[in-house]
Amino acid sequence: MIQLKAVIVEDSRLARNELKELIKAHNEIEILGEAANVDDGYKLIIETKPNLIFLDINMPEKDGFQLLEMLDDVPIVIFTTAFDEYAIKSFEYNAFDYLLKPINQKRFTQSIHKVIEKATDNLSPEANSNNTLSLDKQIFIKDGEKCWLVKIQDISMFEIVGNYTRVFFEDNKPLIYKSLTQIEEKLPKDVFFRANRQQIININEVKKVVSWFNGKLKVEMNSGEEIEISRRQSYIFKEQLSF
Repeated sequence: MIQLKAVIVEDSRLARNELKELIKAHNEIEILGEAANVDDGYKLIIETKPNLIFLDINMPEKDGFQLLEMLDDVPIVIFTTAFDEYAIKSFEYNAFDYLLKPINQKRFTQSIHKVIEKATDNLSPEANSNNTLSLDKQIFIKDGEKCWLVKIQDISMFEIVGNYTRVFFEDNKPLIYKSLTQIEEKLPKDVFFRANRQQIININEVKKVVSWFNGKLKVEMNSGEEIEISRRQSYIFKEQLSF
């Protein structure tokens, strides 16, 4: 049986106690800890590495979405909220599920069953020894009022834009406030390739490779973008793909 290792981030003591009572009926869930605010929740998640978070959306000072933005690797998230408008909005953020307060046992059980059905290798709480994110891990991206939970494997490219990095996935191109070097350190090297100083590409999203000027290569991505690989990186790219 899948073992869910969970943390609760909720500012209301009553709500935390209610969740713990609901969880008692599910032996497959182990509570690693609880926090009453975002900063404490962040520390708890980093220390315990849960594979499930019960997360209140509306909290003082910082909300649940801001907590997700702070994490490099986001586990499965079940939002808890007393407000319908927040529950509806959570679907725009690709949350796994949401629970409206007060939470009844039947609805809670349905949500847990969904988590178990979805459980795959990405539920493992163990971090890679080299701190690299696996392809099925998901990251939280916030750009203005829009937010997404995106699996690493679904990102086709990262591109420097001033002090920001643009992330390409599906038809979206949001900006995040992280350097390309910071991002590169976390990416699996066998899939993501530093094409040049400005761009990192997902090799699995490359549609076509052609020879270019001065020993360089040019790749066409499935999304239609054309990326020029620097001369030095072209040699490495050929060797990596036995081109």
